[in-house]
Amino acid sequence: MGIGKTCFLFTMGTAYGVYVAQNYNVPNIKKLTNTGLVIAKHIKENYRKPNNRDDVN
Repeated sequence: MGIGKTCFLFTMGTAYGVYVAQNYNVPNIKKLTNTGLVIAKHIKENYRKPNNRDDVN
C-alpha cells in the first residue's frame, strides 16, 4: 500500500502537470519570481533610510 500508492500518485501528478502545462496558459514561475525580486530591490534602494556614518567607530 505504501510504495505502490506513492509511485502511482507521483506518476498521476506528473502526467496531470504535463497535461496542464501543454494545454493551458501557465505562467512561468521563475520569471515571476525574478520580476518580484527586482521590484523589491528597487523599492528597498529607493525608500530605505540612509545610514548614519557618525555611529560607526
